[in-house]
Amino acid sequence: MKGNFNSMKLAIQIIAVLVFLSGLVWFLQGINILPGSFMRGNPQWSIYGAITMLVAGAVFGFVRRRK
Repeated sequence: MKGNFNSMKLAIQIIAVLVFLSGLVWFLQGINILPGSFMRGNPQWSIYGAITMLVAGAVFGFVRRRK
């Protein structure tokens, strides 16, 4: 049973990292650093990216601290 719990924690952590990275891309495109998207230079996407990074970081931290 403990193995399943650790596997679930690992899966959630990996998903949280991937979501964080996508939020980072949104943020960087929103502040006009990354080229190549309709999001470039649109501050709305930088806000979405920052919120996404905060939520993913909170999920990652919560799962990591959980015993």
